[in-house]
Amino acid sequence: MLHALLKIILLCGVLASGWAQALQLSATRLWPSPDYTRITLEATQPVAHKYFTLSNPERLVIDLEGVEAGAALDALVGQLAADDPHVSAIRVGVNRPGVMRVVLELKMAVKPSVFQLQPLEQYGHRLVVDLYPEAPVRAAGTPVDPALLLPPGPAETVKPAKPVAPQYARLITVAIDAGHGGEDPGAIGAKGSYEKNITLALAKRLKQKIDAQENMHAVLIRDGDYFVPLAQRVTKARAAKADLFLSIHADAFIKPHARGSSVFALSENGATSVAARWLARKENEADLVGGINIDVKDPFLKRTLIDLSQTATINDSLKLGHAVLKKIGGVNTLHKPHVEQAGFAVLKAPDIPSILIETAFISNPEEEKRLNDPSYQDQLVDAIVGGVRNYFDKHPLTAPSRLTRNP
Repeated sequence: MLHALLKIILLCGVLASGWAQALQLSATRLWPSPDYTRITLEATQPVAHKYFTLSNPERLVIDLEGVEAGAALDALVGQLAADDPHVSAIRVGVNRPGVMRVVLELKMAVKPSVFQLQPLEQYGHRLVVDLYPEAPVRAAGTPVDPALLLPPGPAETVKPAKPVAPQYARLITVAIDAGHGGEDPGAIGAKGSYEKNITLALAKRLKQKIDAQENMHAVLIRDGDYFVPLAQRVTKARAAKADLFLSIHADAFIKPHARGSSVFALSENGATSVAARWLARKENEADLVGGINIDVKDPFLKRTLIDLSQTATINDSLKLGHAVLKKIGGVNTLHKPHVEQAGFAVLKAPDIPSILIETAFISNPEEEKRLNDPSYQDQLVDAIVGGVRNYFDKHPLTAPSRLTRNP
């Protein structure tokens, strides 16, 4: 009897200890971007929380229940940059016993999206706070119609002996998508290189080269280290009225000897190979790693039927892919000598020829080293630009949506 009573007392003590033990966050991360700011709170178990907004001045208040102060939570304050587009200050403190309060002082009214993510890959449980401006903000990098920026032309002089040249030529807009970003590092090389950093460096170089071309203009889907959901990448390209969509990646495989560059287009009827299907599935999981609110519906990623207009777009994508692949083959070994196809979510724009370029295998130590070499990056970018130019030489654009004055 006494033995049983001692067991009960001991059990009660253990339970009381467990109830009293508060949760400490294991990590906090802040990801500012032109479109929204993301705050991630990571822990070993789900974080119970409540949140509300206040006005005059604008604030978002998040109460973390059962969470105690710690280094990770303190570090959140130090991560805020002065140029964050949406947050001006962060305050953290004890609101009442067992509740830590985080107050975000805002630069504008926001629509917060707060949701939980289950453990995945290197991450534990994540509480994600996305701050979207309440008033729509023009996307960074969205080009202004160059026709609106043209200075007045010189006074006209009549020269009947010469044929009159067309006053305007078509401006080609290329959307460049640096794969992964923010919470989603992409593949990680043997020497620790992050795919998201490689793709952003290549995308920025590619934009510079395209902007230097006559009658061409590039738009970066992301221009910093933040995550853009796959559906929004498509939406941003369409908002920019892009004529082409280039998604830049660096492949990875479980075997380090895999090497070479590849180009992919969207498929109407399934993947063209087992490897293409595997890669598409891996790339489409970016939203799971980067983190999206599954309650937000998306018109592109859930499409199961390919309409006639997209069939024509896929045909153009294959032509573009062939032109780019041929040029890349002069710089790097080709993993496959033809354009492959699979159900890549990021290529689902119904009206923009779109390709995904796996520049090399970051999991191959030799190729990882080359991907970090600025001179090799230039060679890759020059090859991509050459492929794009060859594509338009054979398939010139005719729609007059974007104009620029001839020299």
